[in-house]
Amino acid sequence: MPTPEQTHWVILAGGQASRMGGNDKGLIELANKPLIQHVIETLKPQTSHITINANRNQERYAQFGNVFGDKIKDYPGPLGGMHAALSTIDNDWIGFVPCDCPQLPHDLVKRMANACNENTDIAVAHNGEHIQPVVTLMHRRILPKLEAFLANGDRKIILLYRQCNMITVDFSDQPNAFVNLNTPEELSQFGVLHESN
Repeated sequence: MPTPEQTHWVILAGGQASRMGGNDKGLIELANKPLIQHVIETLKPQTSHITINANRNQERYAQFGNVFGDKIKDYPGPLGGMHAALSTIDNDWIGFVPCDCPQLPHDLVKRMANACNENTDIAVAHNGEHIQPVVTLMHRRILPKLEAFLANGDRKIILLYRQCNMITVDFSDQPNAFVNLNTPEELSQFGVLHESN
């Protein structure tokens, strides 16, 4: 079982953000801060190992930490960032969060790490209703499976998970922690909701 200190976390900011009008999601501001800064501020007290996966605006992202891009071209989605991380970062346990979840759990790293044992390939967060496939902690031994999966042209993340020893981690006590902001409308509604709280 990994300790929280033995995990390395990657913020996935590598997508095309087509629903955000092509704007780079992690850099869009919410409450006068880029979305990625909200994510970093939640993760920083939990882990000292944070890296950013981005394929655009890498210089801007570099203000927030070390940045690496996908190794596979054509935006294969979150799996592209996961593949690059597993093949780049020298760590057995690598966790992932999206850049557009501004209120992730403050005990995410601890809870994810504690749920794993030596047989776990992938731990995936569950909000009580659905799994959150991009909020995950993986053992790097799945890299060959992931490479074969991508080479086969597959992109559906959950299909890969089904080929691995996957567990879910219960966050049903924090169901709103995984709200992700995909469109300008969701962003403005979220901002209004939070101003009225």
